[in-house]
Parts: sequence; C-alpha cells; structure tokens
Amino acid sequence: MQLGQLDGISVLISSRLKIAVGLIIILLSLVLASIFLPLADGIVLGLVLAYIARPIYLKLHRYHRLGALIATLIIVLPVVLIIGSGVFEIVRFVGWIFDNQSVFINNLFDFVVSIDVPPEYNEQIRQLIWDTSTSILPLLSGFGLLSYAKTIVMFILNLIISVLVCYFFLADGYKVYKSMVAFMPVDNRPWVAEYVRHLDLILKGVFIGNAYAALFVSVTSLVVFYIFGFSHILALATLIFVASIIPLFAGYIVLVALAVLRYFQMGLEAAVIFFIVASIVIYVPPEFILRPYLASMHSRVHPLLIMLSFLGGAFVGGISGFFLAPIILACLISAYRVHMGTPVYGEEKNDDLPSC
Repeated sequence: MQLGQLDGISVLISSRLKIAVGLIIILLSLVLASIFLPLADGIVLGLVLAYIARPIYLKLHRYHRLGALIATLIIVLPVVLIIGSGVFEIVRFVGWIFDNQSVFINNLFDFVVSIDVPPEYNEQIRQLIWDTSTSILPLLSGFGLLSYAKTIVMFILNLIISVLVCYFFLADGYKVYKSMVAFMPVDNRPWVAEYVRHLDLILKGVFIGNAYAALFVSVTSLVVFYIFGFSHILALATLIFVASIIPLFAGYIVLVALAVLRYFQMGLEAAVIFFIVASIVIYVPPEFILRPYLASMHSRVHPLLIMLSFLGGAFVGGISGFFLAPIILACLISAYRVHMGTPVYGEEKNDDLPSC
C-alpha cells in the first residue's frame, strides 16, 4: 500500500507516539486544573483586577514591574479591601447568627413589634420567622466550626492570590500574549489579533467601566453609611459594589432597602433625607465625572446577556463563576464577530494591544 493510500487505522498506528504524547498532555492538564481548582476564585479575580488596572499600568508601563506594582496598589488594594472586608464581615455575622440563634430570633420578633405590623398579619409573620429559623438555621449550622474556619482561610488565601495574579498579569501579560501569537501559524496571526481586539473591546465595556463606577460609589457609600450611623458598613459597601458592577442592576437597590428599613425605625422624614443625601453624594459625582470617560467603553453586547452571565455564573461557580461567565460570553461573541467580519470601530480599535 502506497503512502498516499493509507487508511485511517494505518494513520493512527503510524502516529501512535504523537497520540500518546497528546493524551498524556491532556491528562496532566486535567490533573493540574484539579489542583488549581480550589484557588480558582483568586486566579479569576486576579485576572479581572489586572484588566481593570491595565489603563493605569499603560500610563506607567515604561517602568515595567514598578508600574505594575503601582497600578496594583491603586486599583486592586481598594477593591480587595472592600470586597474582602465586606465578605468577611458578612461571614462573621452569619457565624454569630449560628452561635446565637435564640437572640437573633428574638431580635426579629422585636423588630416586627417595633414596626407596628397590623394584628391580623403579626402572628403570621412571627410564625414564618419561627418556621424558617427552626428549619434552615440548624441545617446551616450543621456544617460545623471546622468548615467555617476552612472557608475563612480559603477566602483570605484567594484574596492574597488575586493580588499576586493581578501583579504578574500586568507585569508579564504582554509576554504571554506574544507567546500565544508566536505559537500560531503565520497565516492565522491576523485573525488572532482581530479576535483579541474584539475580546478586549467587550471586556473593557463589561469590566473597566462598571468597575470604576462601582469602586467610586462603594468608597463614597462608606462615608455616607458611617455618617448616618448604619452598622456593618463594610458589608453594605460590598453589596453596593456588587450591585453596581452588574448591568441593569444598581446600588440603588441597596439604598432603597436601607431607606425602607430606616422608615420603619425612624419614620418617613429620616428615610427620605437618607435616600436623597445618599443618592446625591454617591451617584451624582460618577454621572458628571466618570460618565464622559465611561461613555467610550461600550461592549456592544446586550446588557441582559451580561446580567444573566454575571448572575448565572455566580450561582454555578461562586466568585470565580461570577467573573468567569462574562469572560466566556465575551470569548464566544468575539469569535462570532471575527467570523462575520465585524470591524473594530474608531476609538474602540485601540493601541493597547500590539498588532501581529
């Protein structure tokens, strides 16, 4: 049988060494992925933070590693402190509920009495609180102290890893990009560069614009919540940040909930004053200061798709899923746009990424 007439089995036999090497590489990659899986939250968060900090790094890239360090300190540390402190406070509060279930239930009963619920609904609400507490709280507390401590340790470890990943992505990301391009055949490099530009455009609109606005409103909300005497202000600022970063959502959701709570505790006037002052102080500056800058960052992706990817990713994969799902969505949309020959328009075709 001539070489040009080899059947499929013969080709497989002749290439058995390459196939074996490929299978081994796939197996090792899966093993490595399973090792990195517990650290997925820190790795994905670090990648996203590096992307958010990249505009600052580009201004300082001539200093290379020093510029990466400065960009990390300016952007990443505030985000990590807000998210880390807020989530830690939420977890600590949940732990306190587990340890003081009776006190927590009595506080809920006292709150129901303080807001003057109509008598015909009072007993129903009290029964709902009791049924929920007796069914859910014991189930959750069954995880035990060891699981709680492990969660705290892993969370702190992932925050540290996210800072390190962000720094090294900023410092060495260009080298990784060039290595990927060099690995591609010469004929495929133009469409790879076009794909990366589309992906960059989408991620800029999804992460950078929303993240800067969310970071600003979360920092200013700390001051507002402190002045108005709210407790757990770090946790509330974290909720503001998360709500503000998701398209079609807004930190107003948290402000409305707090205004309703203040209405029940202190009356209509106090609730209205809080909502007006908080809205002006927290949201007016971004509209007049950040909006002109953010206006140039349009991902040209329907906000409903982005919102669903954020929320669905959070339900499936927690923190890593929350940020990874929009990245996967951006990868798919970029592939579609390259296939359809969609151009990267005007300002959106930036020079942040080198051409091939």
